[in-house]
Amino acid sequence: MAKFRLDETDHQILNMLIDNTRTPFTDIAKKLMISAGTVHVRVKKMEEAGIILGSSLTLNYEKLGYAFIAYVGIFLQNTSQTKFVLERINEIPFVTVAHVTTGKFNVFCKIRARDTQHAKEIIFKLDDIDGVYRTETMISLEESINDKKRLMHSIFENL
Repeated sequence: MAKFRLDETDHQILNMLIDNTRTPFTDIAKKLMISAGTVHVRVKKMEEAGIILGSSLTLNYEKLGYAFIAYVGIFLQNTSQTKFVLERINEIPFVTVAHVTTGKFNVFCKIRARDTQHAKEIIFKLDDIDGVYRTETMISLEESINDKKRLMHSIFENL
């Protein structure tokens, strides 16, 4: 498959969508002085090329009652159990991120919970998965930086 090349108009469209994925194509078109149809076609091509993978919604978990964040490092009895363990982790909806890692942990997870009691229940569920040797938990005191937009803008500025 040939590499998809982004031009300056594509970059500008992506930059606007990065700032707000719900920006209407007509608004983007007006700002770039092109037709809404052109925006639609270019976005469609970027989706087909796998550059744009859907869109996302950002929730305020604190307002929804899920302000408690913890990170759980998981040690496996054997690395051959990784796939099985990840399938079990995926069944726990409060585990929002899981990475297979090198170094100290085999798997590293982010959990969201209502409070410490709820977090304890989630961690115990992780501990109870067959193949998990032990876990190590770090409680987040504050999420200081969570800004994917800066990275995306930087990537497109350097293309």
